[in-house]
Amino acid sequence: MSAAREPLRRVAVVGAGQVGVLAAIAIKRASPATDVLVVGTPIDPVAFADHIGTALPFTNRLHDRLGVGEEALVRRAGASHRLAMRYTGWAGPGSIGLTAYGGAVDPKLNSAFAREWGGGAHKAASGAPAGSVGAALAEAGRFMPPGGEAPSPLAEVDYALRWNAPAYRDLLIGIAAQLGVRHHPGPVSAVQTTLDGGIAAIQLAGSDAVAADLLVDASGTAALLSAAQPDRRWIDWRGALPARSLAVAPPAAPRLDLADTIAFTDAGWCWEQAGRDGVTRFLAVPDDISDAAVEAALGAPPADRFPIDAGRQEQPWTGNVVAIGDAAARFEPLAGVALDLAHRQIDLLLDLFPGRAIDPRERAEYNRRFALMADGARDWIASHYAAPAAAHRLAALERSPALDRMLDQFARRQRLPITEEATVSTSEWAALLHALGVPAQRSALSLAEGDAPGRRAAAALDRKVAAALDAAPPYGAWVAHVLREG
Repeated sequence: MSAAREPLRRVAVVGAGQVGVLAAIAIKRASPATDVLVVGTPIDPVAFADHIGTALPFTNRLHDRLGVGEEALVRRAGASHRLAMRYTGWAGPGSIGLTAYGGAVDPKLNSAFAREWGGGAHKAASGAPAGSVGAALAEAGRFMPPGGEAPSPLAEVDYALRWNAPAYRDLLIGIAAQLGVRHHPGPVSAVQTTLDGGIAAIQLAGSDAVAADLLVDASGTAALLSAAQPDRRWIDWRGALPARSLAVAPPAAPRLDLADTIAFTDAGWCWEQAGRDGVTRFLAVPDDISDAAVEAALGAPPADRFPIDAGRQEQPWTGNVVAIGDAAARFEPLAGVALDLAHRQIDLLLDLFPGRAIDPRERAEYNRRFALMADGARDWIASHYAAPAAAHRLAALERSPALDRMLDQFARRQRLPITEEATVSTSEWAALLHALGVPAQRSALSLAEGDAPGRRAAAALDRKVAAALDAAPPYGAWVAHVLREG
């Protein structure tokens, strides 16, 4: 029989940005008797996971588990919904591809086997009608989250949220305070290490040294705790991800839009993120791009520009310190994937939540699964550079064996191998490659099946789209209603 372990007495979270505060909420929810202390540090301006106000659909499930209500996000943090991503210029000048979240696919592109088991594709980058319910809703500008009272034509639609990052952080701070999470303004003035590579205590300005059973390093690229541990090793991703800086345009006028746009330009990819507080444009800039080209791609002189040093910790959980967010991995923050990885780390920590005596097997499993998550996020971004325009414009980039295998299977069979801890589902990834215009042959399974099953599936999808469009109000009207009711 296994005996109950002594629970953690104290956890110190170093970093009071949106990542650190959500981590503190998660730990306090998981272990209410544990003393959870958030130590404020100057919020790192280069910590993309702490500053960019959006993630992927996984975050919605994490929010639900942690008691961060979606309605509160809409009312108090300026949140809006994103159903799809619009890709322009990736297949060549004038090309447009649209890919939605969720597993719905264009049934004409794959066999029944692939549709049912995850190898589906979405649509070619030709501007053709949307191949999923979410994409159709995004194009029509109609949506509301489905209620839980009865089956809804909108129930299968998955989505991401965008929000005002400072307002979101304030909302999280309120939740953390209600749960009894304590706060110290910091900063950390010294770190006391142990002989086995852990941290015995942290010295806080104007306070005694604070010891903790577990420490969470959410301090951004400075990695204040991790930097004090001599056994930390960094894995360089710069050969796979070409962007060396992120230029940010001044905010433009607010706009409700159920899709964001990512354009490929001569100066790098340019992500236009719509929002109720303003539209923000991010440009990921490779080496040797002139200031004039940056300004032309953004449509304005950049308001800020931040370096990108892509890579990750080999073992983010070392000793009694877990690095999360930008302290653990740094890369191009395309479409919210940086915050998505940080949130997956928080969820993984809960899955392997330790007792006061940390079991090395839990630590090893956390590091194994983090490596899969982080490398998957890197490969998801790197797969964008397989698009025809990007491959033509940029020098040859490194590809992991996993990404090489994925692109080979897609090109020859229009299906993707299933990978553990992937950033998105295989059908979503295949949809992305089609939207980017990555060339692929029709699979032998699809040819053997013939066109009749595809026509039947297409007709069923048309019926689903019609029902969803009928059930969904104009998105702006729904937002206005929620704000009035609040």
